[in-house]
Amino acid sequence: MTDAQWDGLMIPINLAFFFRSTPESKVLALYPSPAGAVESLLDLSCWEELVEQNPRLKNLQADVDALLVNRVTVPHQYFVAPIDECYRLVGLIRTHWQGLSGGSEVWKQIGQYFLDLQQRSSSARGTRA
Repeated sequence: MTDAQWDGLMIPINLAFFFRSTPESKVLALYPSPAGAVESLLDLSCWEELVEQNPRLKNLQADVDALLVNRVTVPHQYFVAPIDECYRLVGLIRTHWQGLSGGSEVWKQIGQYFLDLQQRSSSARGTRA
């Protein structure tokens, strides 16, 4: 995902997840905040461009799978993850956020969350059915 594509998605922070919502009949973009998950207005043309460049996104199961994006770190991280894993991140942020910037504990927790997710992802890729 390029910086221009990210900017086109109009996400105000560098953490977000995207999934196809059956009740809404569209792709939703949500980002975690101290108040919970916040919906961002999603420019569908930007999303469609991203899907065309990443065919795996066409196979996301509605209401189940999400594209989880972490652009806080360099390199940026992208995961296809269960939607409940995305909401776990939202809960983690709500639980640990302090003050205006979140405080050091929340950023430590976010870093550990993505490290754990990456390790689980790598081990899942290494197994064969």
